[in-house]
Amino acid sequence: MPAISNTSPLLNLAIIDHLFLLPQQFGQVYIPTAVLTELKVNETRPGSVHLQAAIREGWLVLHPVNVSNTPLVSLLQQKLHQGESEAIALAVELSADKILLDEKEARQAARTLGLSITGILGILLRGWRAGSITSIKTVTDRLQQEANFWIAPALLTQILQESGESNSS
Repeated sequence: MPAISNTSPLLNLAIIDHLFLLPQQFGQVYIPTAVLTELKVNETRPGSVHLQAAIREGWLVLHPVNVSNTPLVSLLQQKLHQGESEAIALAVELSADKILLDEKEARQAARTLGLSITGILGILLRGWRAGSITSIKTVTDRLQQEANFWIAPALLTQILQESGESNSS
Protein backbone atom coordinates (compact mmCIF):
# COMPACT_ATOMS: atom_id res chain seq x y z
CA MET A 1 0.00 0.00 0.00
CA PRO A 2 1.32 3.46 -0.81
CA ALA A 3 2.14 6.06 1.78
CA ILE A 4 -0.26 8.75 2.98
CA SER A 5 1.08 12.28 3.42
CA ASN A 6 0.21 15.37 5.34
CA THR A 7 0.96 18.79 3.84
CA SER A 8 4.32 19.57 5.49
CA PRO A 9 6.53 16.83 3.98
CA LEU A 10 5.16 17.43 0.48
CA LEU A 11 5.35 21.20 0.57
CA ASN A 12 8.80 21.41 2.15
CA LEU A 13 10.32 18.81 -0.19
CA ALA A 14 8.76 20.63 -3.16
CA ILE A 15 10.19 23.97 -2.02
CA ILE A 16 13.74 22.56 -1.92
CA ASP A 17 13.25 20.55 -5.14
CA HIS A 18 13.52 17.13 -3.45
CA LEU A 19 10.00 15.86 -4.08
CA PHE A 20 11.58 13.19 -6.31
CA LEU A 21 12.49 11.27 -3.15
CA LEU A 22 8.87 10.32 -2.49
CA PRO A 23 8.12 8.20 -5.58
CA GLN A 24 11.60 6.66 -5.21
CA GLN A 25 10.83 5.57 -1.65
CA PHE A 26 7.09 4.95 -1.67
CA GLY A 27 5.83 4.66 -5.24
CA GLN A 28 2.45 6.35 -4.98
CA VAL A 29 1.61 8.82 -2.23
CA TYR A 30 -2.04 9.39 -1.37
CA ILE A 31 -3.36 12.64 0.03
CA PRO A 32 -6.80 13.47 1.42
CA THR A 33 -8.85 16.43 0.17
CA ALA A 34 -7.80 18.75 3.02
CA VAL A 35 -4.11 18.24 2.20
CA LEU A 36 -4.70 19.03 -1.47
CA THR A 37 -6.50 22.22 -0.37
CA GLU A 38 -3.67 23.17 2.02
CA LEU A 39 -1.03 22.65 -0.70
CA LYS A 40 -2.64 25.39 -2.84
CA VAL A 41 -1.12 23.83 -5.96
CA ASN A 42 -2.93 26.19 -8.32
CA GLU A 43 -1.41 29.29 -6.75
CA THR A 44 2.00 30.65 -7.68
CA ARG A 45 3.93 29.65 -4.57
CA PRO A 46 7.31 28.07 -3.86
CA GLY A 47 7.10 24.38 -4.77
CA SER A 48 3.74 24.54 -6.56
CA VAL A 49 5.21 23.69 -9.98
CA HIS A 50 6.75 20.49 -8.54
CA LEU A 51 3.50 19.54 -6.81
CA GLN A 52 1.50 20.09 -10.01
CA ALA A 53 3.97 17.86 -11.86
CA ALA A 54 3.65 15.12 -9.21
CA ILE A 55 -0.13 15.11 -9.63
CA ARG A 56 0.17 15.07 -13.45
CA GLU A 57 2.72 12.22 -13.28
CA GLY A 58 0.22 10.23 -11.24
CA TRP A 59 2.32 9.33 -8.22
CA LEU A 60 0.70 11.98 -5.99
CA VAL A 61 -2.92 10.84 -5.81
CA LEU A 62 -5.99 12.47 -4.28
CA HIS A 63 -7.95 9.95 -2.19
CA PRO A 64 -10.78 11.49 -0.14
CA VAL A 65 -11.45 10.03 3.30
CA ASN A 66 -14.49 7.74 3.27
CA VAL A 67 -17.54 9.38 4.83
CA SER A 68 -17.70 6.51 7.34
CA ASN A 69 -14.46 7.86 8.83
CA THR A 70 -15.88 11.33 9.48
CA PRO A 71 -16.19 10.60 13.24
CA LEU A 72 -12.46 9.78 13.42
CA VAL A 73 -11.59 12.98 11.54
CA SER A 74 -13.79 14.98 13.94
CA LEU A 75 -12.19 13.36 16.96
CA LEU A 76 -8.66 14.06 15.67
CA GLN A 77 -9.58 17.67 14.90
CA GLN A 78 -10.00 18.34 18.60
CA LYS A 79 -6.20 18.56 18.75
CA LEU A 80 -4.99 18.58 15.13
CA HIS A 81 -5.47 20.56 11.92
CA GLN A 82 -7.87 19.37 9.22
CA GLY A 83 -5.10 18.08 6.91
CA GLU A 84 -3.41 16.10 9.67
CA SER A 85 -6.73 14.69 10.84
CA GLU A 86 -7.76 13.58 7.36
CA ALA A 87 -4.30 12.15 6.58
CA ILE A 88 -4.32 10.05 9.76
CA ALA A 89 -7.90 8.88 9.14
CA LEU A 90 -6.99 7.96 5.54
CA ALA A 91 -3.93 6.03 6.72
CA VAL A 92 -6.12 4.06 9.14
CA GLU A 93 -8.77 3.52 6.45
CA LEU A 94 -6.28 2.21 3.87
CA SER A 95 -4.03 0.35 6.35
CA ALA A 96 -1.16 2.39 4.94
CA ASP A 97 2.39 1.14 5.24
CA LYS A 98 3.59 4.62 6.17
CA ILE A 99 2.21 8.04 7.03
CA LEU A 100 4.34 11.11 6.37
CA LEU A 101 4.01 13.60 9.23
CA ASP A 102 6.33 16.17 10.77
CA GLU A 103 4.28 17.79 13.54
CA LYS A 104 4.79 16.34 17.02
CA GLU A 105 1.11 16.19 18.04
CA ALA A 106 0.09 14.54 14.76
CA ARG A 107 2.88 11.98 15.10
CA GLN A 108 1.72 11.17 18.64
CA ALA A 109 -1.88 10.70 17.48
CA ALA A 110 -0.79 8.48 14.57
CA ARG A 111 1.43 6.41 16.86
CA THR A 112 -1.52 5.91 19.24
CA LEU A 113 -3.48 4.47 16.30
CA GLY A 114 -0.64 2.05 15.48
CA LEU A 115 0.52 3.78 12.32
CA SER A 116 4.09 3.66 11.02
CA ILE A 117 5.40 7.21 10.74
CA THR A 118 8.22 9.00 9.01
CA GLY A 119 8.86 12.68 8.48
CA ILE A 120 10.89 14.78 6.15
CA LEU A 121 14.17 14.07 7.98
CA GLY A 122 13.60 10.31 7.76
CA ILE A 123 12.88 10.69 4.05
CA LEU A 124 16.10 12.68 3.58
CA LEU A 125 18.16 10.11 5.51
CA ARG A 126 16.75 7.27 3.39
CA GLY A 127 17.53 9.29 0.29
CA TRP A 128 21.09 9.83 1.48
CA ARG A 129 21.54 6.12 2.27
CA ALA A 130 20.24 5.25 -1.22
CA GLY A 131 22.66 7.71 -2.83
CA SER A 132 19.95 10.10 -4.06
CA ILE A 133 21.34 12.86 -1.82
CA THR A 134 25.05 13.52 -1.57
CA SER A 135 24.98 15.85 1.45
CA ILE A 136 22.46 15.84 4.28
CA LYS A 137 23.96 19.10 5.56
CA THR A 138 23.35 20.90 2.27
CA VAL A 139 19.75 19.70 2.08
CA THR A 140 18.93 20.43 5.74
CA ASP A 141 20.47 23.91 5.35
CA ARG A 142 18.20 24.54 2.34
CA LEU A 143 15.23 23.15 4.24
CA GLN A 144 15.84 25.56 7.11
CA GLN A 145 16.67 28.60 4.95
CA GLU A 146 14.33 28.25 1.96
CA ALA A 147 11.36 26.46 3.55
CA ASN A 148 11.76 27.91 7.08
CA PHE A 149 11.58 24.35 8.40
CA TRP A 150 12.54 24.12 12.06
CA ILE A 151 14.82 21.26 13.11
CA ALA A 152 15.63 20.71 16.77
CA PRO A 153 19.38 21.32 17.20
CA ALA A 154 19.95 17.96 18.91
CA LEU A 155 18.14 16.13 16.12
CA LEU A 156 20.13 17.97 13.45
CA THR A 157 23.37 17.07 15.23
CA GLN A 158 22.31 13.42 15.38
CA ILE A 159 21.45 13.33 11.66
CA LEU A 160 24.69 15.06 10.66
CA GLN A 161 26.68 12.61 12.82
CA GLU A 162 24.92 9.69 11.15
CA SER A 163 25.81 11.05 7.71
CA GLY A 164 29.39 11.77 8.78
CA GLU A 165 28.97 15.50 8.20
CA SER A 166 28.98 16.72 11.81
CA ASN A 167 32.47 18.22 11.47
CA SER A 168 31.41 20.35 8.49
CA SER A 169 28.82 22.34 10.43
